[in-house]
Amino acid sequence: MTGFGFEPKAAVARLRKADPALAEVIGAVGPFAMQLKSSRSLFGALAEAIVYQQLSNKAAATIYGRIEALYPRAQQGFTAAHILRTADDRLREVGLSRAKVMALRDLAQRVAKRQLPTLDEAHRLGDAALIERLVEVRGIGRWSAEMFLMFRLGRPDVLPVDDYSLRKAYATAFRKRQLPSPEALTKAGEKWRPFRTVASWYLWQTLNK
Repeated sequence: MTGFGFEPKAAVARLRKADPALAEVIGAVGPFAMQLKSSRSLFGALAEAIVYQQLSNKAAATIYGRIEALYPRAQQGFTAAHILRTADDRLREVGLSRAKVMALRDLAQRVAKRQLPTLDEAHRLGDAALIERLVEVRGIGRWSAEMFLMFRLGRPDVLPVDDYSLRKAYATAFRKRQLPSPEALTKAGEKWRPFRTVASWYLWQTLNK
């Protein structure tokens, strides 16, 4: 249907009823149109997350394309095995920072040793348990793990309270003079359970208005 682990229309209706202030935001933004990113594997999704960190989409896409070009025969995209047999200097030459090379290599080693779940296994793990597994990877913090759950797996109830843009959107939408602390946003978001992913998406959209 949608790829989400929930019915979007039902989620929006639930949020409208639970929070009149958020209902105004929903009305202003319009239909729920969040798009999930396809993932060939957990390795592929996390490798892309590492490459894209702290870069513009254009710059990151260029570097990611250069990495893919190192492995022209990998029709399904490069794998952990590809990274493990590539010298650090070669990866640095395509534009990766030293820290990102180390992160990619750590990810590849963990995948090769089966220390991380497969994509199918990730779908069966609970949010907290999966985040705990993902943040063991060098370069993957809680925020990156939460983005994976939201935009790759379509989990319904993720609230990334450390996300600056979400805190800014909340302050603007709810007419707060200061940005909420992560703790304050966690408390405010209790009324949005079990669809905090949907609430987050709507708040983010207000920044584009």
